[in-house]
Amino acid sequence: MKTAKFGGSSLANATQLKKVAEIIKSDNTRRFVVVSAPGKRYATDQKVTDLLVELYQKRINNQATDDLITKIFARYEEISREFQIEKSILTEIYQSLESLKNLPMTNNPHFFDEILSNGENNNAKLVAGVLQAEGVDARYINPKELGIFVSDEPLNARILSKTYLAMKNWRNSSEVLVIPGFFGYTEKGEICTFSRGGSDITGAIVASAMNVDLYENFTDVNGIFAAHPGYIHHPEPIREITYREMRELSYGGFSVFHDEALMPSYRAKIPVVIKNTNNPAHPGTLVTNERENKEQPVVGIASDDGFSMIYLNKYLMNREVGFTLKVLEIFKEFNLNYEHMPSGIDDISIILRANQLTPQLEEDLLRKIAYVIDPDELRVIHDLSMVMIVGEGMKQRIGSMAESTAALARKKINIEMISQGASEVSIIFGIHKEREQDAIRTLYYTFFE
Repeated sequence: MKTAKFGGSSLANATQLKKVAEIIKSDNTRRFVVVSAPGKRYATDQKVTDLLVELYQKRINNQATDDLITKIFARYEEISREFQIEKSILTEIYQSLESLKNLPMTNNPHFFDEILSNGENNNAKLVAGVLQAEGVDARYINPKELGIFVSDEPLNARILSKTYLAMKNWRNSSEVLVIPGFFGYTEKGEICTFSRGGSDITGAIVASAMNVDLYENFTDVNGIFAAHPGYIHHPEPIREITYREMRELSYGGFSVFHDEALMPSYRAKIPVVIKNTNNPAHPGTLVTNERENKEQPVVGIASDDGFSMIYLNKYLMNREVGFTLKVLEIFKEFNLNYEHMPSGIDDISIILRANQLTPQLEEDLLRKIAYVIDPDELRVIHDLSMVMIVGEGMKQRIGSMAESTAALARKKINIEMISQGASEVSIIFGIHKEREQDAIRTLYYTFFE
């Protein structure tokens, strides 16, 4: 059996939804279908989720929402015109949207969750209706009925372990189950949404709970590329990648998968294939626990910007018991998270997201470090990007680090920080933002040409 998840671009209009119906009809092992809310139909269009965010803002500002509800409903109605779906489905969708006008705001921590989840929930009803009209024995199923139980953390829900046992009761359903992504229900029955990439998380949870053979994640691209096409002209496609490599790349800036969305499938050892709704015959990218081909040391290069680095140096730092703990306690006091902390004998570099700092906070932080640590040198570097090369094959190949640094040196790209874990799956370079693209191109052509 297979779980198939379709993103917003795959469900943006009737033409796309027709492709989705054909994909499901072409393979009767696709038993569980997870859907996002309708995405953009064209570049300047708005996603249904964006319209729901606008509706939320109008509600909290006590503004009228009638026109906006009509606009959102029109998206579903427009798609339905191409199919002979039951009229009751559209009526139910409209009533669901209308109910948002009277949704209580006071003492309702799930107010935003309830509004946002409406996009996926209504689209699942519509997709189920379309599949029925196309001759598929399908039904919409609400996450509460299915048994998706989550922690009571608005906009940041985590799946509860009892979900997997509850959902197994539906494993042998004779119907194709169409499931809205992005949200579940707390133990008190409140709607609670996952974080970004929420529909991907739902897809992985369903795949794991149903113990399927394959989780297909349909997008609008032929899988994953070794680097961002905006930086590299026609980058190499990645045919096969491990969960560990994919998680590293997702953390490093790849936007195809939110890294949390991989964990349920990874733990259940279920392979994931990223495929293109517009080109379903393409093999896509397979994400699996172990890949066979490790001849290529690097599978991908990712980057992310918006970092700052706090560098401190103190002679004989390594002999001072608890030195690093003192630094981390200062960060805890200022409620700051750090991303990386490579160190030497006499120095530490602490990488953190720059958006955590304000000029005043930065000044107070440095003053505290200077007072408690008394370093020989203390400075802050802003506008850094983290450029990451990823590949489990680097463990079997000597010289990946040397090749990388030599290539960057030849291009006169200064490296502010290098971090490589003991696993040798990734190497991270701290590069000034203005040289980020140069660094990506340099590293790409070092390993892929």
